[in-house]
Amino acid sequence: MGRVLLLVYGTFALSASARALVQITTHFGEAPLAYLLSGLAGLVYIAATVGLAVGGVRGRLIALVSCTIELIGVLVVGTLSIADRVAFPDATVWSRFGSGYGYVPLVLPFIGLWWIWRHKPQPTDS
Repeated sequence: MGRVLLLVYGTFALSASARALVQITTHFGEAPLAYLLSGLAGLVYIAATVGLAVGGVRGRLIALVSCTIELIGVLVVGTLSIADRVAFPDATVWSRFGSGYGYVPLVLPFIGLWWIWRHKPQPTDS
């Protein structure tokens, strides 16, 4: 399960970052907020992937913070993209709760946070 989670995060890190790069470099003026949020999503997915891959205390903390930011981001951007369509004329990874990606962006942080919580380091006996 951990490897599958890492694969999904890695795939989203690559796809969200590539999408944001193309959007920002080709038509940034059309929807700057949406494209910057796509860039933020890409960075969050990269950080989560690195944190999950590295493991240990530091990696776990990076993954925990990243997954938390991801969850807040998808909930806030998802809500705003439905409530204020003018501010989001083009989609982001988190728009409409990730509907363009099969709602995986909505489910993924819950799975990531569950995984981090479930696999917390156990105290060693002295």
